[in-house]
Amino acid sequence: MAGTVTRPGGAPIARGARRGPVVSLVVVLVLALAAVVVPIVLTDGPRPLADLRILVPNPPGGGYDVTARSAAKVLSDTGIAGPVEVFNLSGAGGIAGLGRVEGEAGNGRLLMSMGLGIVGATASRDTPLSLAGTTPIARLTEESEIVVVPADSPYRDVRALLDAWRAAPGGLTVGGGSSVGGPDHLATMLLAEGTGIAPARVRYVSYEGGGPLLAAVLRGEVGFAVSGVGEFADQIGSGDLRVLAVTAGERVPGLDVPTLRESGVDVEFSNWRGLVAPPGLADADRAALADAVSAMRDTPEWRQVLAANGWRDAWLPGADFARFTAAENERVEHVLGELGLQSR
Repeated sequence: MAGTVTRPGGAPIARGARRGPVVSLVVVLVLALAAVVVPIVLTDGPRPLADLRILVPNPPGGGYDVTARSAAKVLSDTGIAGPVEVFNLSGAGGIAGLGRVEGEAGNGRLLMSMGLGIVGATASRDTPLSLAGTTPIARLTEESEIVVVPADSPYRDVRALLDAWRAAPGGLTVGGGSSVGGPDHLATMLLAEGTGIAPARVRYVSYEGGGPLLAAVLRGEVGFAVSGVGEFADQIGSGDLRVLAVTAGERVPGLDVPTLRESGVDVEFSNWRGLVAPPGLADADRAALADAVSAMRDTPEWRQVLAANGWRDAWLPGADFARFTAAENERVEHVLGELGLQSR
């Protein structure tokens, strides 16, 4: 019979039926190989950090916000973490955000973008909160402060501005994106002292972060502002703002302006930013956050972020960062006391 084979007893067997054991064997081999290969693929390198959130203790647009959103993008784009949520919780110069972090003890999927402004806020306010109540992850960046005016300002250089300020300290309002003890405030007061103006005579207006400060400068609400380079980078590039001087010890690449020392004011000042996490983390969670941030810092994408914002790498991890923030707290309290400003 065509297309069949016959058993010894004469019953026909369809030819296709003889392929069954061969197909089954192939399926078994494929499944066996998959069982060997799949675990190798899944365990090749660390898994992305999932469900990570970064809290910004200021409104959108400021230095903490730019730092957090830049870090979130690099972490996600490089596969170090999954999608990272960034959210803002402003209030009391960053104290509200600090309280939220301390209140989430044990949460290994939360970071807070912070810096010298948080140190100043805790040193100048009556609060039991401090950075000692957080888990230090790393200091990331350092940058110069800048003295900046709107493009239509009559002050073409910093000497002209300081001469006018010295002649009538109360007639020229200064804006900053930090409260008392924060980087913009400290830099302003040190600038005043170096110019021969008593800090008590300075009309300093505090804005909740770089975003609101930028709007105030562009609207002409302040005569000049002191802030970080990175916060106004776009407006400086577009020509809407004019930088008159930098507070760093050296000129900042990309800004053709003098330092304060070059302009006859013996002041040097820098701001810094980093990341902390809630207290009480499990060792595995703390290590996972530290490893993720360390890996981010080593990427070319993060180096591009530094260059684009005029930031310097200021890497200081873990326990070293904790010792640094404790020393900064003492330094800020001392400076506030010397200037006769509010201090705890």
